Amino acid sequence: MIDLRSDTVTRPSAAMRAAMHAAEVGDDVYGDDPSVNRLQDYAADRFGYEAALWFPTGTQSNLAALMSHCGRGDEMIVGQDAHTYRYEQGGAAVLGSIQPQPIVNQPDGSLASADIAAAIKPDDLHFARTRLLALENTIGGKVLPPSYVRDATAFARSRGLATHLDGARLMNAVIASGQSERDAVAGFDSLSLCLSKGLGAPAGSLLFGAKPLIANAKRWRKALGGGLRQAGVYAAAGLHALEHQVVRLAEDHDNAAHLAAGLAALGLNVEPVQTNMVFVEIAQEDLAALKLYLPEQGVIASLGTRTRLVTHLDAPRDKIDTALAAFGRYYAVKQHATATYRAAASPAAGGLPPGLAELYGGMR
Repeated sequence: MIDLRSDTVTRPSAAMRAAMHAAEVGDDVYGDDPSVNRLQDYAADRFGYEAALWFPTGTQSNLAALMSHCGRGDEMIVGQDAHTYRYEQGGAAVLGSIQPQPIVNQPDGSLASADIAAAIKPDDLHFARTRLLALENTIGGKVLPPSYVRDATAFARSRGLATHLDGARLMNAVIASGQSERDAVAGFDSLSLCLSKGLGAPAGSLLFGAKPLIANAKRWRKALGGGLRQAGVYAAAGLHALEHQVVRLAEDHDNAAHLAAGLAALGLNVEPVQTNMVFVEIAQEDLAALKLYLPEQGVIASLGTRTRLVTHLDAPRDKIDTALAAFGRYYAVKQHATATYRAAASPAAGGLPPGLAELYGGMR
């Protein structure tokens, strides 16, 4: 099967499985797991933070970060399209008692400086206290412009706000932009990095920050049910991913561009591609048929009128070409059927009987 739903669907490689099998383990709640400690120390140094903390999931890592920055009744500024606001069940509000102040994302995924400024509440007992600016990179497959990130974090700091980056796919942004990892996260007080998306680990995210923030996040991790015991098996996979599976993200980006070009050649409307996500417009009339046809051709996709297709390490170029061929066959058959219908329905041909006209009316 060719699974293009997400880059979370990857399987551990043989080398990653070997690293997991050989992992030293201990009780991570006590801080005794050598593999977890090795990953955390290595990652913190690599990204230029004082400390890092392993989490089972990115949702939990983000939530613990938000709860470490904000107290009960505090407010965070966040984009309407941000994962922390839109796709994490409102955890910041439900579990953290944090008020989100969502503002509209610009077409490039950024938050306009004027909108950020307008969202900051005055020092007045009628309002929640604005404590945090939360950004995401990449967001919807788009890379935040480095100059924007520098300006936004500097502005937040000038207004007394902490900054958090949901960097679930940060390494895609690093590869696409050519920035160093440290430059990409400069200005953020905390960073959440997912290891189980494009990097290919089976589970795990890392939260980075200063030692006091990470110590606080560790308490929240335990409260949120994320205190695993022998987590070194997962940590070994994450370390292997960081050491061996970052540079290859460029292949995913190339494959996404190839997929986008192929779909556009079929006459579909495809949004510009920056990283490993392709957004393509599918006509409503085609959805039902494609949902039946593509799985029969070995292609899994989350289809909608705006469909997201994601490339990853388990979808190499030959599989992308197979998926393109499946789309191509569908649209070729549709084009042929449409032409046949129009010819048969023409006045010169005498038109279609009422029953057939109703059956094939969607092809007009």
